Amino acid sequence: MTSIRPTDVLGELYAKWAVEMTRDPEMSVELLRMVFDDWHNATAEPPDVTYRETEVGGVPGIEVLPEGCDVEQVLVFMHGGGFALGSPSSHRKLAGHLARECGTRAFVADFRLAPEHPFPTGLQDGVAVVDGLLGKGHRIEDITPVGDSAGGNLAIAIVLSLREEGRDLPTQVITMSPWLNMENTGRTLESNDATDFLITREGLQANIDRYLGGSTAATNPLANPLHADLTGFPRLYIDAGSAESLFDDAVQLHALAEKHGVDVTFTVGDGMQHVYPFMAGRDPRADVEIRRIADWYRAGR
Repeated sequence: MTSIRPTDVLGELYAKWAVEMTRDPEMSVELLRMVFDDWHNATAEPPDVTYRETEVGGVPGIEVLPEGCDVEQVLVFMHGGGFALGSPSSHRKLAGHLARECGTRAFVADFRLAPEHPFPTGLQDGVAVVDGLLGKGHRIEDITPVGDSAGGNLAIAIVLSLREEGRDLPTQVITMSPWLNMENTGRTLESNDATDFLITREGLQANIDRYLGGSTAATNPLANPLHADLTGFPRLYIDAGSAESLFDDAVQLHALAEKHGVDVTFTVGDGMQHVYPFMAGRDPRADVEIRRIADWYRAGR
């Protein structure tokens, strides 16, 4: 565990989690899920946003409805948590801030989690949400996959899955600190080990084992988009914190997108932790990033 002291609310939360996980290294997935549902504590409640439990395409989740938003525009938010943890409850406030700034509504999908439901179940649920919205009359260009960490992986994989089926694609994808490298070989896993308060190679491997479960190779592009051909991929937004162990995943994604001619924007939060926009409403740096994403989103509509 790093001896550097956290300097923001997210780092403090991650450091607390790290203490609990170190104290109980055999902590069950059920207990880990309870711990990670506290993720929302890093985020202030966004004003003028209401929430409703509902389902889209047979997938349960939370609808996020900012006052006065364009209800035809929908952010399909795939939450982070290593494919095994996290929930709509842990991410609803983050989705609320982003939807409010973008002027859209959002749906935070309660997709099925590993290890009970390994790859490709979560991805299939994400595609089902898109299909459900299309069935309700939304246009594909009005549906934007969004995801943080493992959810960023899923947001990209949703588009790759649609492309495999020869279908029309969304025009935009938003990722925050995407976790993509299922081979667990990112260069910043070691170099940023002292500055990341949450992520370790061992913890990532445990979630890889839960998610893949022997069902597919770690190089399958739908599980590891760093092995995908992104030619023809929608315009893509990536952000990441320079202090996080997964920073290299974002760097590699940016390079891959540029290689394949994707319209890609990559912003780096200097010294920031994993998914630093979680501090929306509590840290000006997160608020600036949320507004930056929203400006990018509106420019592509």
